[in-house]
Amino acid sequence: MNRTPSDPTVQPVPASVTEQVDAADTTLTNPRQAVLSLGGNLGNRLENLQGAVDALEDTPGVRVKAVSQVYETEPWGVEPDSQPRYLNAVVVVKTTLPPASLLERAQAVEEAFDRVRTQRWGARTIDVDIVAYADELSDDPTLTLPHPRARERAFVLRPWLDVDPDAQLPGAGPVAELLAGLGQEGVAVRDDLELRLPE
Repeated sequence: MNRTPSDPTVQPVPASVTEQVDAADTTLTNPRQAVLSLGGNLGNRLENLQGAVDALEDTPGVRVKAVSQVYETEPWGVEPDSQPRYLNAVVVVKTTLPPASLLERAQAVEEAFDRVRTQRWGARTIDVDIVAYADELSDDPTLTLPHPRARERAFVLRPWLDVDPDAQLPGAGPVAELLAGLGQEGVAVRDDLELRLPE
C-alpha cells in the first residue's frame, strides 16, 4: 500500500534528530587530527591505496587533509623475498569520530578490499592502521595509541614526514629524530606514482 503524507502512520523526523545527524556528518565540530598508515602488496597496489583514501573521505565525520608520496618498501617482519614488495603511504585526517569508531571504519575499508588475516604480517591487499589520534595515549589492546610499532617502522615515519615535517609521535618525540635513528634502507619513494587528494 502506498503511503501519502496524509497517512497517519507516517511520522515526521523530529527536527532535533535531523540537526544531530547534520552536525555529525557535515560540520566536523571540534575535529581531532589522526594519522593513518596505508600499505598493501597484493593486487593493484596503487588502486587499492587510492581506494582506501577515497573510502576514508566518504566516511561521515572524516575529512582527508593530506596524503603523502607513495613509497615502495620491503616486507616487514618476514623472511626476505618471501612476499611481494609493498606500496605504503600516510594519510592525515580530521575527524569527529572517536578512536574506536575510526578503527571500525579502518577495518571496514580493509574488508571491502578483501583483506584476509591468515597470518601475522602476511601479504595483504590493504592495511589501514591508526598511527596516532591527536595526542592520545592508550594501552587498550584493541587499539593501542599511538601504534605500538610505529617508532620502529621507517615505512610509516618517512611518508609521515612528507605531510608534516614537524610531526611528533605522542610519547616518543619528533618523527624526524625517530627516523634518523632507524635509517631508511628498503624504503624508496616512487616518484612515478601518485595518490590523489579527494576533492
